[in-house]
Amino acid sequence: MDLSAFDLKGKVALITGGAHGIGFSIAEGMAKCGATVCFNCSNEGSLEKGLAAYKAAGIDAHGYVADVTDEAAVNAMIAQIKADVGPVDILVNNAGITRDSLMLRMKEEDWDAVLNTNLKSAFNTVKALQRVLMKSPAGRIINMSSVIGLVGNIGQANYAASKAGLIGFTKSLAQEFAPRKVTCNAIAPGFISTEMSNAIPDNLKEEIVKKIPLKEQGSVEDIAALTAFLASDDARYITGQVIACDGGMTM
Repeated sequence: MDLSAFDLKGKVALITGGAHGIGFSIAEGMAKCGATVCFNCSNEGSLEKGLAAYKAAGIDAHGYVADVTDEAAVNAMIAQIKADVGPVDILVNNAGITRDSLMLRMKEEDWDAVLNTNLKSAFNTVKALQRVLMKSPAGRIINMSSVIGLVGNIGQANYAASKAGLIGFTKSLAQEFAPRKVTCNAIAPGFISTEMSNAIPDNLKEEIVKKIPLKEQGSVEDIAALTAFLASDDARYITGQVIACDGGMTM
């Protein structure tokens, strides 16, 4: 997918959870648009794999190990990024996990883990970067929600709550930061082809695709293109929006 139309030259982007999957594709797309890419992951093993993947793609990415649920760890990461490449202009809150279970069987630790990783992490990164973003000539915050945050799903009460929480967080930040020309938007991916979705049995995958008006799965490149657009100057007048990239699933 050609992203050359979106000029991100001279901008520094931080993508949380950017070592693989959708996060990696977002970072790869922004690098193709000229941005300096930074990503975080939770452990050294993921960092090594992520850096190797970026190198194979011809991208000089900057990787950091940080627990985004921990405020001190996030603050330390942001300070290191500033020392390494300069202040962040674009923040993509992509870090996320699932701990699926019916509510009758859901454990408190599974609820807390998902809410902390998917929602509190966004609070921590925005809190650490808010003044930096307000000084940027084109500050951008992009939060990765989900169609599950719009419609819910059986066995995913914790995940749905975290992704719906990101939507409310996005709309509030958009209002607070608008006077400083910082935009804040959310993306709600639908049934996207990833390692997780590809593990679903083919017969079940076919049933899901039948319910999508466009009759196909989306790709990580679809999410990357939308993210690059929202991060660019072309989207300067878009803020407080939740854009479902889902082939029509939720319309």
